[in-house]
Amino acid sequence: MAVNSVEDFKNLIEDITSQNGYREPIGFGIARVDRGQKNADKILQANFPIINWRENYGSGAVFIKAIQDANLNIDFNSSEFVATINEKFIESAISSFTPYINLAIGQEHKNVQVIKMLSEMEDIGKNFRVVILFEDSKPKSVEAVYLKLYALSTQKAKLRTLNLDGAFGVLTNVAWVGNRPYELEYLRENEIEMKLNGTFPTIDSVDKFPRYLQHIIPADNTRILDSSKVRMGASLASGTTVMPGASYINFNAGTLGSVMVEGRISSSAIVGEGSDIGGGASILGVLSGTDGNPISIGKNTLLGANSVTGIPLGDGSIVDAGVTILAGTKIKISSNELDLIREANPETAIEIKEIFRGKELQGLNGIHYRQDSLTGEIIARRSTREVKLNEDLH
Repeated sequence: MAVNSVEDFKNLIEDITSQNGYREPIGFGIARVDRGQKNADKILQANFPIINWRENYGSGAVFIKAIQDANLNIDFNSSEFVATINEKFIESAISSFTPYINLAIGQEHKNVQVIKMLSEMEDIGKNFRVVILFEDSKPKSVEAVYLKLYALSTQKAKLRTLNLDGAFGVLTNVAWVGNRPYELEYLRENEIEMKLNGTFPTIDSVDKFPRYLQHIIPADNTRILDSSKVRMGASLASGTTVMPGASYINFNAGTLGSVMVEGRISSSAIVGEGSDIGGGASILGVLSGTDGNPISIGKNTLLGANSVTGIPLGDGSIVDAGVTILAGTKIKISSNELDLIREANPETAIEIKEIFRGKELQGLNGIHYRQDSLTGEIIARRSTREVKLNEDLH
């Protein structure tokens, strides 16, 4: 059917979505892929100019129609679909988007911009792939992993909500040179020639994951002083500052507001607004000592330099420099301080006793964890200090 008006477009979408077995995608996009230098069938990386996550279902329908018009077999019963696009795909999508093609710059939808730009390329070759996810299952392809990492890093999906099981097995360990991945075997086979010719690249890192800044443009007031400190798939809220040195933010981890990061935020760890992760401090991840318990750090909480936290912390808490608080850590609380802590957490039943294990205090607000310099005991008291970030820095 000819699509000459917005009404025609709406009718087209209705026709597409009413076909037998149709499923709305939860995520989709078109990526430019980097293929292996030795094995062109191996996908090393996927660059998405835009990803759609639980949104823009009309564009998703257009992409699905274009896939069908390009004679690519799409299985709606599968969790994901990935295929190299061709000229027929572009022609179909352009035809469907006709009412929106000639809008003024700045008014065009980004999915339309992608299709329009691809249509203006002389040869789209084999390096552009359409990716459709129908459900949040274990990813099967490199493109599916990257689409989910983009969803997290663009904050279109919340941390700890996506299925990334098996992602490490899907991705390939590569040498990163700027934003370009190289197969390690290719470098080994060509090492002599490349070094004698002066063409051997300066390798920035070797990893399965790229760096956050290789794919994501952060908010204007977000600072990342060393690109190696944040992995793709991390989520950084506006106002986050990541200092160099001992700082690090893993994938599927990040911040919910303005946060000072000078320590380590491991995978699946989330830090609340206004908190300060001191130099060398470590928030343990689900694979590093928390028994699979993902760690959340509340608002306006301070982790002192070289401290270690293996339990969730509530708002307004403090862990002194060098102090380690794990699920099994024995913590002493005086009766007076326990009364104050109970008052600060009226909705939580806290047993009246003197010695607690760390996991019994997890998630409680307003606790200050310290070490008695005379006895070496870990003690807790009601925090009386306000944690406040420097507004000029965030």
